[in-house]
This record gives sequence, C-alpha cells and structure tokens, in this order.
Amino acid sequence: MLHTPRPILESGGVTALGAGSVAVVNALPTRVLVVEDDEVIRELIRLNLELEGFEVFTATDGQDCLDQVGHVRPDVITMDVMMPRLDGWTAVERLRADGYEQCVVMVTARAQADDRRRGERIGVDDYLTKPFDPDELVDRIHALFRGDDDGVGGAE
Repeated sequence: MLHTPRPILESGGVTALGAGSVAVVNALPTRVLVVEDDEVIRELIRLNLELEGFEVFTATDGQDCLDQVGHVRPDVITMDVMMPRLDGWTAVERLRADGYEQCVVMVTARAQADDRRRGERIGVDDYLTKPFDPDELVDRIHALFRGDDDGVGGAE
C-alpha cells in the first residue's frame, strides 16, 4: 500500500512559468518523525536524515508519536515496533484509523515473515530490519516518494 504524500512546495509553492502560469513542484519530503525508544538509534537516524536535508522530529514511543503527529504533520514516519507505553503496531493502526495517509517505514528488529505481513495489513509502506545501514533508510524514503517502491520489505 503506497500512500500519496501531500505536495511539498518549493519557493513558497510557486514556480513562474510565464504570464499567469503557475506550477506546483513536488519535492522530496521535508518533515520526518522518527519514533524510536533507543536514544542512540533515534539520534543516528535523525542525524543521517538531517544530513540529507530533511527536517526531523523525534518521538520516544508510539504514544509520543500520536501526541506529536497533529502539529508536526510529518511527510513520513519511521517507526520502531517494540517500545514502552504504546508499541509501533498499535501506533500505526491508530494513525491509519485517524486518517493519516502519509508514508510509514517500520525500522525494527522484528524480522519474521509474520511481522512483515502484519505491517502490510496495517498499512506500513516499507519495512527495514535492524541492524540496518542508515543510507539504506534514506534511500528507501527517497524511493517511496519517487513511487518506485516494491512494497513492504523492499529489497534487503
């Protein structure tokens, strides 16, 4: 299930084409919410995404994610599964039930086929298992917004 990101506008959303013509330009997503309870991993993801030009916000668990998503309005969420207070599965289910249609990438140590299928059932756009190469996460986020994603799990 690939969710269409909301358009992100460059130069205030307007590109002059000539007299009276205006075009909206789709750019890469600018806002990423990183949901991860492990501080070291959360900061690793944050740093790598910021180096790629993303505006990054962080949450420490699923409940923190739900509390932030309305005002942060992320274009993509990276979500761990096993977290205190509220796990990633439940957080994604609640996001989708509330109408959140932007991309969600699970970044988790849960590597079983059943876990991937569960992610697909609840509307996860991609699934990356730990340990992972931070560059691969960046590449997958870019691929989701180019529309060349192969579905949950991508190419590992």
